[in-house]
Amino acid sequence: MRLLNGRLHSTTDLYKSTVLRLAASLEAGGFLVRGPDRLFRPDRSCGRSARSIKGDLDLGEVIRPALRRLVEATGETASFYVADGDECICLYRVNSPRSVRHHLEEGQRLPIDRGAAGRVLTAYRESCDPAGKKIRDRGFYVSIGERDLEAAAAAVPLVDVHGKLRGALSLSAIRTRFDADARKTPVDALKSEAKALVGLLPASAE
Repeated sequence: MRLLNGRLHSTTDLYKSTVLRLAASLEAGGFLVRGPDRLFRPDRSCGRSARSIKGDLDLGEVIRPALRRLVEATGETASFYVADGDECICLYRVNSPRSVRHHLEEGQRLPIDRGAAGRVLTAYRESCDPAGKKIRDRGFYVSIGERDLEAAAAAVPLVDVHGKLRGALSLSAIRTRFDADARKTPVDALKSEAKALVGLLPASAE
C-alpha cells in the first residue's frame, strides 16, 4: 500500500520512519499484511470481532505499567516482544531515562535467532532444541553482544494462566552495565513482573 510511504506521509505530516513503525505495529496486530513486493495491505483478519480487538488493547494497558515499573526498578530500557515468523517485534517499550542507554522503538523488528527476547520466544516454539529446553527450564535468558556488540539484555517468558506464551519481557542496557554481578537485579525484576502479570492478562484473541 504505497499510501503508507506517500499519501499518508503527506497527509499526516509524520516522518516516513514513524509511518513505517506504525505500519509494523498494525501488521503485528493483524490489521495489515506485507506482500512479496514489501507493500502493506489490509489483512483479511481486519474483520475480527470487537472482543479480540479489546483484548489487544487490554494487553497494552497491562504491559505498559509493568514496563514503567521495570524501568523505575533498574534504570534500563524495558520492552515486550512477540514472535512473527523469523522475527520478533517490539510491541511495547519504555526507554531508559539515562543519557547513555539502549534505545528501542515500538514496532521495531529484529531477528528472532539472537538476543534475549528472541531466544526466549524461540524456546517456546513446539520444535525447540535442547538449548531452548534449557531456557525454558531456567526461566530466563541473558544475551551479551549477540545482536549489538555494545548492548546486553535479559528476558523472561510471559505466560498466562492457561500456560500460553503471550510474549517476552526484556530489559536491555549498555554492555558495561550488565556484567555478571549486575545481571541479577534485572533478571529478578523481570521474573517478579512476569509472575505478577499472570492473573492480569486479558483473554487471548486466539
